[in-house]
Amino acid sequence: MGIHTLYRALFKIWRRRRQKLFTDLLKPVQGDYILDIGGLPGFWKEARLPGVKINCLNPDKKAVEGYQNQVENISMLEGDGCDLPCPDKSYSIVFSNSVIEHVGDWSRQRKFAREVRRVGHRLWVQTPAYEFFIEPHFLCPFFHWLPVPWRIYMARWATLWGWLEKPSPQRVREMVEEIRLLKKRNSKNYFPIARSSLKNFLESCLSPTLPSGRPEEFPKQIGCFGMYR
Repeated sequence: MGIHTLYRALFKIWRRRRQKLFTDLLKPVQGDYILDIGGLPGFWKEARLPGVKINCLNPDKKAVEGYQNQVENISMLEGDGCDLPCPDKSYSIVFSNSVIEHVGDWSRQRKFAREVRRVGHRLWVQTPAYEFFIEPHFLCPFFHWLPVPWRIYMARWATLWGWLEKPSPQRVREMVEEIRLLKKRNSKNYFPIARSSLKNFLESCLSPTLPSGRPEEFPKQIGCFGMYR
């Protein structure tokens, strides 16, 4: 069993709850235009949003070509989330699910957040919480709180990811150096009008959310959690 098979099994229930939270809070309606940065059509097939057009933007050319024209209201675009090929406020909603922690260093994360705010009237940005004790990519407790050299040394044999994927030393280094989980203060800097909470221990342990709306509109969940108007 590979790590992605395990991810799909673990996150199936959370994904449905996240979809419901998204539709309840942002209330997409017929005629809305959604940009999903880093996403694929499969997520939106389950969402069932009639009359809503969706563009899934992905940097992987093969993924873009492979999923193109599979669903009537969903199109694939090739591009970089830190440099979106879109005019200002060209989308009703910009959606991002566990992407910002993969885009690179802090300057790249700031660019990503700026582009999300620039392109969308409303936004939904979900990212794992640094404050939670399990690192969700490596599926190992306390792993992300260790110094980078320790993580590189331990990733192959001390994490579930290492046992399932059996990565090469080069792949281990790439994976460790790629992932930068956001802290509460990062979310406040990247999304200026924001709230943070560390409530509801397990509900969103791997998926705190930054939805659009007024602060009182969304529930408290663990991790970096805020809003943008």
